[in-house]
Amino acid sequence: MVFGIISAAVHIVLGAALGGWAGGTLGLLIGAVVGLLVGAPFGWAVASARVYGPDARGVWLFVVDHTWSLLNTAVGAVYLAVHLIFGHQLDRTTSQHSCRVDVVEGVSPRYATTIGTVCAGSSPGIQRHEDVHIFQGRLLGPLYIPLVLLNYVLFTIAPVWLLWHDHTNAPINAFTRYFEIGVYPHVWNEAIAYRIQGSPPR
Repeated sequence: MVFGIISAAVHIVLGAALGGWAGGTLGLLIGAVVGLLVGAPFGWAVASARVYGPDARGVWLFVVDHTWSLLNTAVGAVYLAVHLIFGHQLDRTTSQHSCRVDVVEGVSPRYATTIGTVCAGSSPGIQRHEDVHIFQGRLLGPLYIPLVLLNYVLFTIAPVWLLWHDHTNAPINAFTRYFEIGVYPHVWNEAIAYRIQGSPPR
């Protein structure tokens, strides 16, 4: 319960700070409301599923997620809120003491998607892959999302990955495959995660 309350409060303070910086007193109030709308569901999920254990690991990762990696956590909180709006279910069993928030339903039936500490549509067979993304975010903090987005943009407009792509087993023969088979598995965060667990789509 304490972790959930603190988490929600951190999101409210973050929203208020960003709002105040962008728009003075009115911006501060609007930012605080936005922080509440995003932080309350996330805090509820953290408390309801007992995401962070009371041990040293749980406390340490909670602190990391709400300081150095706060940008990733906040974007993940928005992601969770969207899932909840669409009626998706929190997976309390796998979330408990895992230091991540698991959602049963994913964005796509073919892929799990992890943003911040929120993992949607995963399964035991690919959970290590998704956990790599959470670790990457915790390691790189506020740099993680910009670096991932930058790599997607770079590899979309300048497909240098074609130099080492497996053209025989994963041919790029359709527009959609350019992104699904080409850009996506070659961006740095996915390439690392697939080396640890899983096989890139073909």
